[in-house]
Amino acid sequence: MSRRECPLCNPALDPEQSAVLENDLCVFLVQPQPVLAGSGLIVPRAHRETVFDLTEDEVEATFRLLREAKAMLDARYRPDGYNVGWNCRPVAGQSIPHAHLT
Repeated sequence: MSRRECPLCNPALDPEQSAVLENDLCVFLVQPQPVLAGSGLIVPRAHRETVFDLTEDEVEATFRLLREAKAMLDARYRPDGYNVGWNCRPVAGQSIPHAHLT
C-alpha cells in the first residue's frame, strides 16, 4: 500500500474518520462506534509500518497523546477500563500497514 492509498496517512479517504486530538508527530483518529464509543487509533503522521519503526520522538509523542486521549475519554465516557495495544504484521492482526496504537 502506497502512502497515497493509506487511510491512516490520509484520514480524508475515510469520511467517517476524524482527528479529535493531535500533536506535531501523531494524531488520534476516531470513527463512530456503537459498541466501543470513543475508541480510536493513535497514528504517527509519518508512514511507519509498525511500532518498531517509530523514532524515539514518535514513541514519546504517541504516549503523550495517549494520556491526553485517556483524559478526554475519562471525562466524556467514564469507561470501566481500556484495551491498549499494537498489532504488528498481518499474522498478528495488523490489517493496515501503518503503525497504530489501538
